Amino acid sequence: MTKDKNMFYFFRVSVTSYELSHLAALEAEAVHVFREVAATFERPVLLFSGGKDSVVMLHAAAKAFWPAPLPFPVLHVDTGHNFDEVLRFRDEAVAALGLRLEVASVQDDIDAGRVVEETGPGTSRNRLQTVTLLRAIRDGGFDAVFGGARRDEEKARAKERVFSFRDEHGQWDPRAQRPELWNLYNGRHRRGEHIRVFPLSNWTELDIWQYIRDERIALPPLYYAHRRPVVQRDGMLLAATRFLSLVDGEQPYEATVRFRTVGDATCTGCVESSASTPSEVVDEVAATRVTERGATRADDRISEAGMEDRKREGYF
Repeated sequence: MTKDKNMFYFFRVSVTSYELSHLAALEAEAVHVFREVAATFERPVLLFSGGKDSVVMLHAAAKAFWPAPLPFPVLHVDTGHNFDEVLRFRDEAVAALGLRLEVASVQDDIDAGRVVEETGPGTSRNRLQTVTLLRAIRDGGFDAVFGGARRDEEKARAKERVFSFRDEHGQWDPRAQRPELWNLYNGRHRRGEHIRVFPLSNWTELDIWQYIRDERIALPPLYYAHRRPVVQRDGMLLAATRFLSLVDGEQPYEATVRFRTVGDATCTGCVESSASTPSEVVDEVAATRVTERGATRADDRISEAGMEDRKREGYF
């Protein structure tokens, strides 16, 4: 403290800057989104498949409301062609957190005649999930649906807002997206409409893996290098499972691979890799120049606008 001739006192204050790390800022944003939805909507639900993005989303949601339990259930849209490791992990994660799991089955819609399954090599149930998802949202009366999509995954998803409006038919119009200035979100909707909410919108694949490493988040083992039978098809390696129909000339062989993303086993590819720990995966992802969907999702190759067309119909 010093005093000048006019008897005014001046204090020297030491100011320490407080700055969040990049990952902490992303986490804080996700936590804010979860709390905003819980305060705004009547019946939210979190889409949880057991894949890495939904696992990170669930981890952030648990932090947002800890020590209270999640104020909403989790929903898995089950194609019936899931990897066994992922389903086991899904059930273990739900049990560990004491969550209410709702499963919407594509097979139920096939049996009821609401969708028709294509058969033969190269077919997938992935697109059929749209009907099942919309049915589950309608039957559950959900007005907000958390999804783990990120803008860096694919160009149609880059158009999404954090709060993405869906009309009474569950459809998405990219031209009708609402502005989100200063992280102010508009959840207004009429009865029958709903909002898709993406807390991880601004994360990248590298962010996801760095967060998994730093938070020591458990994942299904197929995200790390392991030996398994695979088939080479259209420049991708597909797991040779009981769900995959082989075409003439295809011969399964064993390779050391890992999965960058997880979905229907008939259209989700893997990559050759020796990365067996989160740190090794971080190093691998940092060096890659192709997104995980671009490298390993056969269902995205149907057309240039394949993902956008499906999203307009109500897809994830």
